[in-house]
Parts: sequence; structure tokens; C-alpha cells
Amino acid sequence: MHPIRLRRVYDPPGSEDGFRVLVDRLWPRGLAKERLACDLWLKEIAPSPGLRRWFGHVPERWEEFRRRYIAELDQQPEPVAQLRERARKTPLTLLFAARDETHNQAVVLKEYLEGFESDQEG
Repeated sequence: MHPIRLRRVYDPPGSEDGFRVLVDRLWPRGLAKERLACDLWLKEIAPSPGLRRWFGHVPERWEEFRRRYIAELDQQPEPVAQLRERARKTPLTLLFAARDETHNQAVVLKEYLEGFESDQEG
């Protein structure tokens, strides 16, 4: 499996990014579609609107958010498989808009994709 990277949508693309996927349910505020070098917008893999609102990027809710989002990902086999397949072929960068670079859905999704792959190999 190729590396999976994380990058804020407001940061410039990197030459090592490979296939770039926006994993937010909402388009990033103030960002023109032409400006975001994005190969795919996979909004259905983002947390549900209710979970996103509940979390609100409150760090104290992080562990519970992770648990609930993983449960949602378990119910999303098609988009998860799509990203796993892409990561087998090329480097993959998950794009997110959150200011907090350590407490957001892309962090959980990356761990989920990497963990699933290591489960399959072992």
C-alpha cells in the first residue's frame, strides 16, 4: 500500500500528494473549486451531519467521536474500498478543512484505512 497523507485544503499541493481526495461533507469555506487541486470529492465518507455537529471539534469529545465515526465507516464499505484500492495503486492524500490538524475526521479515516490494510496483510 502506498503512503496515505493528510493535508489541509488551504495548504498548497505537494509533489508527493498523488491522488487528492476531499473527505469533508461540506465544501471548504472561501475556497474556489478551481483553486483546490482535488481529484475526487468523496463527501459520503465524511462523518454524518449529526456526528459532525455533535463533535464540533471539541477535543474532549475526540475519543467518542473516533468511536462513532469508525462505526459509521464500518457501514460504508463502498467508499472505504474505493480509497483502499486507490492507495494500492498510488500515493493518496486526504484533504480536510478543519483548523485542528490532529482532531478531525481525516485523521480517523487515515488510521482506519491503514489499520484495515494491516489486518488484511496479517
